[in-house]
Amino acid sequence: MTQEEGIRKFAELTPGKVAVVCGAGQITYKELWDAVIHRAEQLRAGGLHPHSPYVFRASQDIEFIVTYCAVHVSGGIAVPLGHDVSQEYFESVRTLVNGCAYADDIVDILYTTGTTGKAKGVMLSETCLVACAENFIENLGFSSELAFVVSGPLNHIASLFKIHPMLTVGGTVCVVDGLKDMDAFFEVFNLPFDKFGIFLVPSTIRMLLHFAYDRLAALRDRIDLIETGTAPIMQDDMALLSKALPHSRLYNTLGGTEIGCVCTYNFNDGIFKENCVGRPMKNASVEITPEGEIIISGRTVMSGYVGDEEATRSVLVDGKIHGSDLGYLDEDGMIRLKGRLGDVINVGGFKVDPSEVENAASSHPCVKECICIAVSHPIMGNVLKLLVVLHEGQSLDKHALAAHIKGILESHKVPVLYEAVDSLKRTYNGKLDRKAYR
Repeated sequence: MTQEEGIRKFAELTPGKVAVVCGAGQITYKELWDAVIHRAEQLRAGGLHPHSPYVFRASQDIEFIVTYCAVHVSGGIAVPLGHDVSQEYFESVRTLVNGCAYADDIVDILYTTGTTGKAKGVMLSETCLVACAENFIENLGFSSELAFVVSGPLNHIASLFKIHPMLTVGGTVCVVDGLKDMDAFFEVFNLPFDKFGIFLVPSTIRMLLHFAYDRLAALRDRIDLIETGTAPIMQDDMALLSKALPHSRLYNTLGGTEIGCVCTYNFNDGIFKENCVGRPMKNASVEITPEGEIIISGRTVMSGYVGDEEATRSVLVDGKIHGSDLGYLDEDGMIRLKGRLGDVINVGGFKVDPSEVENAASSHPCVKECICIAVSHPIMGNVLKLLVVLHEGQSLDKHALAAHIKGILESHKVPVLYEAVDSLKRTYNGKLDRKAYR
């Protein structure tokens, strides 16, 4: 069942049920379906033809969901861009996508910067969207009783692909405009729903644990699940979140625009496996080469990059995605990540995964967050440097922090240089922006 078929179904079965909430506004399934049909008629009248792209800016509101679904109902291809992109960029994307031909099953083109920094339009099929929705429904238990809080930009896969399954099963989507206003975020839980789900990036989870632990723990009987991804979650944060929400399902998921949702691990198990993404979901398959490269196949993978056959061939081979993730199978048959190909740092002939160093350093009580980078040393050559954001009132004791890391990791993984900084550079979806430090 597609997202739009789900909306139409529940517009008939439960017409008065709330489908989407955004701030003080809300819309029922019947109202949503009527709005989608009306908007689809407007798009057709405006010249949108089947299999042609429609480029528009994503807004953090109900109107975006109406337009996005209406493009599909019209038979078009949805191309949502960030709300703050320049007009020049907007027009360049529109020119590119309008100049390409598409297979009949392409329904979305989602833009991502990827690991190279170059914007790429990822073509997704109807099969991909349905398969990802099925994965969330079957493997993460999305249901009609759930109200799912979406706080990230709606043109990003981490948010958009939570809307799909929720509207497919007749649940409720609660749209929040980011988490800059923590009070506004917690106000969502005053809505009259018994069970909530949330997607939160690891940096946001850490912020909530340190600044709003009691408020989060007070929701332990109402938060049914939290999903995280896009970056590694620290083992200490897994344990603390599990303590705050002992009855909740807490998932670490491997996913991405090119691969969809692939694997998941409920870390509320008392073990808190570091860098673990669990086992493949229903519609995805995972291979790990002897060199540790993770290869993804199945119904969730992209169809290619729009207008860039060379980039497509570099990652999509015989229907399999050869991405940058590295990993291995642990003793329980679960997939554990070991960083990304472009992130691995060569120090004196040793390969170091910077996220492993960051996890060790973050377990020190003075460290709020950190990033491990490579810098040139006049005598030692390439060495590790740790940039550290400290908890309020703490000072950086370089020797104590180095000793702490050495007690966890091998000597060659202990940074040589340390620097306290006020903040770390991040991408728009919460990942550490490693490219900014190269």
